[in-house]
Amino acid sequence: MGKPTGFIEYLREVPADSPPTARVADWNEFHIHMPDEALRTQGARCMDCGIPFCHSGVLISGMASGCPINNLIPEWNDLMYRGLWREALDRLHKTNNFPEFTGRVCPAPCEGSCTLGIINPPVAIKTIECAIVDKGWDEGWITPNLPEIRTGKSVAVVGSGPAGLACADQLNKAGHTVTVFERADRIGGLLLYGIPNMKLDKHKVVERRVRLMEAEGITFKTGIEVGKNLSAERLVTDFQAVVLCTGATKPRDLPIPGRDLADVHFAMEFLTENTRHLLDHDTPNGSRPPIDAMGKHVVVIGGGDTGTDCVGTSLRHGCASVTQLEILPKPPLERAKDNPWPEWPKVYKMDYGQEEAAAIQGADPRQYEVTAKRFLAGADGKLEGVEIVNIRWEKDAQGRFSPRDVEGTLRVIPAQLVLLAMGFLGPEDDLLNDLQIERDPRSNAKAEHGKFATNIPNVFAAGDCRRGQSLVVWAINEGRAAAREVDRSLTGQTQLP
Repeated sequence: MGKPTGFIEYLREVPADSPPTARVADWNEFHIHMPDEALRTQGARCMDCGIPFCHSGVLISGMASGCPINNLIPEWNDLMYRGLWREALDRLHKTNNFPEFTGRVCPAPCEGSCTLGIINPPVAIKTIECAIVDKGWDEGWITPNLPEIRTGKSVAVVGSGPAGLACADQLNKAGHTVTVFERADRIGGLLLYGIPNMKLDKHKVVERRVRLMEAEGITFKTGIEVGKNLSAERLVTDFQAVVLCTGATKPRDLPIPGRDLADVHFAMEFLTENTRHLLDHDTPNGSRPPIDAMGKHVVVIGGGDTGTDCVGTSLRHGCASVTQLEILPKPPLERAKDNPWPEWPKVYKMDYGQEEAAAIQGADPRQYEVTAKRFLAGADGKLEGVEIVNIRWEKDAQGRFSPRDVEGTLRVIPAQLVLLAMGFLGPEDDLLNDLQIERDPRSNAKAEHGKFATNIPNVFAAGDCRRGQSLVVWAINEGRAAAREVDRSLTGQTQLP
């Protein structure tokens, strides 16, 4: 490495954020860029560790360890440290089509398996990745790169989330003619409507990459739902290959009394309508989104990233309060003995939404080992509260842990808006049924990893609709890998990485 002793000499630093009480006043990204010299110092912390677990990209105990797209992290850390920013960008793009996305929204499993993290805070890999690609855009280094030849083969990609975009980008690089079909009114899928603007700017980041892909020859068609306003049969007939990248968009429900009350919503309804409102209005503060948290006591059920996004969005609406319910125990402050490196560290942390809530309300909004029993309506028939109870996890007769109510803890908390952020159960049924795609036991499209072919000839599946709900970086992994197999199927060989 350029600085063999850097990991001894320098402490970990990450970009400062705008103050929580200030940033909730707008929808802008809140990370403040670090100076180049400070970033180079962070690159110098990357050890000459021999085996770079950071880009291993494997599953350990069901969780990602290392980068799922096998980013060549030590190489671009070293290049950036030596001031070779453009070379670092080229190295980054070898494995990652969209580092400006992952550099903003990926939870960084690479850092969880960083060798330096055994003894000290890990290298600030995610920060460096984002800085490299942002400099590439700022300097004008990222420009349309059209394929030298066209193969004459046509491919349809259904869905424009990270898997669909990665697959389309790779297939276009191979010279195929690619058309991406998206049922929403804009391209981006989860990246556009599932992640709030303050985490991933839609105009400056998402739409910028889509425009580049259009300039490189990819055709995007919005407002087309295959199986409804375009028949699945026609899709298979008109294209030589079809790749399904529709995501796992069937939300997990909470069928308890009061679920039918008007102000109980799935998280994605709330987040989607909020982002659509922002994009549809030049002055979004002049009107209110369809699902509005302003002045309301909000209860978010679910402790993952989507729940955090609901917390941050509710605060920006001007909610009266926000409470986040988590059925699992509070994580420890340090790795537990049964969670060793290089597993993903299951430790307590406050994400941006909890930081903002704590700054405004005085405490972390999460309540752990709690579950909802009923949604309660007032005399006017509108939602006014949630009945909750503490739970403890106990083993059943089969040795499996299950929740048990703690006697004497039943209580009601105020709520005029409830957001269900408990994850997803799999892909929606209509398109897979229309195409007669076989399913795996979890209802996902059945397609072997590494081959991605379904039971229907020339129809492939990738991303969350094949593997289940997962990270953006796993979706990019699957989109790239599926593109290789489609290319091989169409031409008999592939040069795609």
